[in-house]
Amino acid sequence: MRVLKFLLQKEFKQIFRNKALLPLIFIVPVIQLLILPLAADYEIKNINLSIVDHDHSTYARQLISKITASGYFHLADYGNSFRSAFNQVEKEKADLILEIPQGFEKNLVREKKEKLFIAVNAINGVKAGLGGAYLNQIISAYNNDIRLKWMPRQKYNAALQIEVTASNWFNPHLNYRLFMVPGILVVLVTMVGAYMCALNIVKEKETGTIEQINVTPIKKYQFVLGKLLPFWIIGIFIFSIGLFVVARWIYGIVPVGSLLLLYGYLLIYLVALLGLGLLISTFANTQQQAMSITFFFIMIFMLMSGLFTAIDSMPRWAYLIARCSPVTYFIEVVRMIVLKGSGFSDLKNHFLIMAGFAVLLNGWAIINYKKTS
Repeated sequence: MRVLKFLLQKEFKQIFRNKALLPLIFIVPVIQLLILPLAADYEIKNINLSIVDHDHSTYARQLISKITASGYFHLADYGNSFRSAFNQVEKEKADLILEIPQGFEKNLVREKKEKLFIAVNAINGVKAGLGGAYLNQIISAYNNDIRLKWMPRQKYNAALQIEVTASNWFNPHLNYRLFMVPGILVVLVTMVGAYMCALNIVKEKETGTIEQINVTPIKKYQFVLGKLLPFWIIGIFIFSIGLFVVARWIYGIVPVGSLLLLYGYLLIYLVALLGLGLLISTFANTQQQAMSITFFFIMIFMLMSGLFTAIDSMPRWAYLIARCSPVTYFIEVVRMIVLKGSGFSDLKNHFLIMAGFAVLLNGWAIINYKKTS
């Protein structure tokens, strides 16, 4: 313990002596957590719509008013030429085209039906799909309004109808920030822990101080613990700031489940994560190599962890890779505890898997660290 105490004193002095490093560890993650959830918005609004109106009737104007009043669409162009509207799409000034045919109102009144044409710019598949779905829902609602006006009330009520009532559990108002903030917090803690821990040993290799440590009687596990514990403590501090300051006071997110359970998993996760950083540092000889290797893993962790897309919708090979990432399990656990209030019985498999990651990565790092005399 005496040896470990001196190693920890040395590590903390090195960390806090570096004035350029301190803002990257303590300030940048907080700023990122403030900004990123505002950009990672699942709602798509202000979709540029170009309308080609060949009818110019009262019903056509009512439909256009209903579309623009929805808040999802911005009227980018209004005219009677489809070619002109298509040019707006080619210039990326419009995302959708709605063409209202001539005789729209007359055919609705006489024939009781009419067709509308919707053209969607599908380069951005997500925006195209949602934009088309929003527009179809608005037109369907407008169609129901017309039916209510024309059809006698008693006849309309006599028609068989199925009513669906939806109940949104755990996120009643479908606030995407409740879903995104915990996941982004996990990624930020992962980035700080993995980068700082991986660069720490490599920096000593470059400056030559690692050779001075190697000739001392310090054992390998003591050296690894001395490198791991400072960033373990820093990781807990960053997570606490993000959870209790940013998430709670800025976004109004209060954990539903047990904080003790959440922090218990965090402690094991940080051991596994820092073990990965230590393992990378044993392979890299320069900080540039360590940063490149760490960046490779961080990108995979971010895009294949379920942060933005559900891993169940991925191809089988991608699903298996995602399940080999410790970040995937921690994002699931944070969301389950914070949003659902899940207990230990729901998370015991996640605890076992993360403990396995911690033993594997740290054991590998200790074995791979070659202490030469």
